[in-house]
Amino acid sequence: MGREDEHIVVPDQETLRAAWKAFVDDQEDNYRHVRPTILESWKRCRQAKVNPFQKYVYKTQNQELLEEKKRKNCDWLEIARPVMTTLYRLVAGSGFIVTVSDTEGILLEILGDQEVIDDIARGNFVPGASWSEENAGTNGVGTALVVGQPLQIFSYEHYCVCSHRSTCSAAPIHGIDGTIVGVLNMTGSYEKVHPHTLGMVVAGADAITRQMASEKAWLERNVANRFRDAVMESISEGILATDRSHTIIQMNHAAADLLFTKPELTIGKDVREVLQGGGEDWESIVTGEKFITDLEQDIVTPFGIAKISVTSRPVRAQDGQNEGTVLLLTAMNRVRKLAQRMSGAVARFSFENMIGEDPGFKDCLIQAKSAARSDATVLLLGESGTGKDILAQAIHNESLRSSGPFVAINCGAIPRDLIGSELFGYTEGAFTGAKKGGSPGKFELADGGTIFLDEIGDMPPEQQATLLRVLEHKSITRIGGYKVLPINVRIIAATNRDLGLEVKRGNFRQDLYYRLNVFSIRLMPLRERKEDIELLFKHFLERFCAQTGKPVTYIAPGLWPLIKAYDWPGNIRELQNAVERALHYLIDSSLGTEHLPEEVQKVGSILKCNVNSNKAELVNVENEKVTIIKLLHENGGNISYTAKKLGIARTTLYRRLVKYGLHRNKSFMTDYDT
Repeated sequence: MGREDEHIVVPDQETLRAAWKAFVDDQEDNYRHVRPTILESWKRCRQAKVNPFQKYVYKTQNQELLEEKKRKNCDWLEIARPVMTTLYRLVAGSGFIVTVSDTEGILLEILGDQEVIDDIARGNFVPGASWSEENAGTNGVGTALVVGQPLQIFSYEHYCVCSHRSTCSAAPIHGIDGTIVGVLNMTGSYEKVHPHTLGMVVAGADAITRQMASEKAWLERNVANRFRDAVMESISEGILATDRSHTIIQMNHAAADLLFTKPELTIGKDVREVLQGGGEDWESIVTGEKFITDLEQDIVTPFGIAKISVTSRPVRAQDGQNEGTVLLLTAMNRVRKLAQRMSGAVARFSFENMIGEDPGFKDCLIQAKSAARSDATVLLLGESGTGKDILAQAIHNESLRSSGPFVAINCGAIPRDLIGSELFGYTEGAFTGAKKGGSPGKFELADGGTIFLDEIGDMPPEQQATLLRVLEHKSITRIGGYKVLPINVRIIAATNRDLGLEVKRGNFRQDLYYRLNVFSIRLMPLRERKEDIELLFKHFLERFCAQTGKPVTYIAPGLWPLIKAYDWPGNIRELQNAVERALHYLIDSSLGTEHLPEEVQKVGSILKCNVNSNKAELVNVENEKVTIIKLLHENGGNISYTAKKLGIARTTLYRRLVKYGLHRNKSFMTDYDT
């Protein structure tokens, strides 16, 4: 409560008066009756040149500044007011008043009997007055701020005469960080001094500090609760929490929406009443006896069955005891959409990506667009590399299912014993190595959209029968399961085989063939679209130039006859790879026949022209002349390199130079390697 000297019994008023007078008159005295704390304060006052004979304090804040002080200290001042009221009730009518001041000793508020308030106002003991030691000498408020401890000051212990008829009991008010934020003080007539008064003030100051800590804790808890609520509501999955008695204590709106209810109607209910399911061990799961991850469960709601994926986790106390359970609820259709995004189940191509001017190709697109407007099964026929996968995506994006998933699976690339689980999914424990919780198949992932069955002709016979049942009943059953799952899927199948012939050979079911062959479209091989080859070549070249940052400013004229004469057995895919390869080997910005694949270059030997592939004529004479001049300048007049860039022989280039009168041009003939 104070330093050791505060427990010294205060001497009578006359003894103190004599000591005070000796001090202010600067007379010799041992001051043995003056407490050290008081004597040290007197010395500070003398050094600060405080007038001991002042009858009131001089420094006072105006009303505007006082209100600003109150606003600055409003946090703890709001807490101090009830404490001041309690203290005043204990001393009402006794002549005591209760005050609080800030850290500068400015009186902020006074509470007490009005006649007492009016009496002490003569010494300017009023709100707004500064009662620091520098302004008012030794006093309860100012000296408590200096020493940082509670203390009681009696009569002539005050340094200035304006306070000699008073007794003050003051205690610093500490904030939650331990720093002083103000002073609580009780002042009355010196005749009514009592040590218990200081005890009351100390208890009051301590109560204010504790209340500040308590309110801070409540504030932090409220903030934490708001953060918790914000986090729960920001999560798109449903979250439901229970206590150890299985009572729901928290639920976000996402969970309420899944269950067709409202949080306020659910909190306080038993979780078994809200999450009614018929699955095995379901009650032990929702009550926290068993914890699971991504369990598919049918939940009974007021509007029917909701298919939900459930994950549960315990809430443990420090001793390891289960305090409750947190359940994460996700709608199965949302799980499937997430899986679709993660697996790339999106169609990226449209009919705008289908490039070609061939009449037969355009007729193919017309058929495909017509198929897109219906929901019928489509069978795409064509050699490998003709773009069946791109056309399937275009049909999907043009259809009414464009907002749904597009799931592609290559039936010929999946091992025979795995294709069933890939297409139709499996349940937990269906086979050795089956994932915990099971896994949906491609048909489930494609629900509401399109499934593209590429290389359907390679599907094993036993799976053909299962696929036929799916087409007929519009439902699937996971491998190892018993639940029949309805699906809404449009099928686009593709093959490079003659399915009619495969049916005759017994390799493909006739009934499935008829089911798939509702809307068949044949894609032309590239060798039947000769005029589109150059168009596609330029398209791929432009795309790869943009991707790699390699510009191509010149294409050798001899390149075009070569690529048109080649059969392209790999079709558009082979042509695309050839362009990418040519750009990879490109040294500068000129693309020549030497950059083409070897098998394409060999086609030059069968060209039925008067000149071979290295003598191919340019279409326009003026263009040829300009091109030759440009390349000669770029290559420093090197005949061999220029001829190679043009795709012609050196002797042919010499003849062209003579033909265009360029052989006499010395500006670029100085470096000819003749």
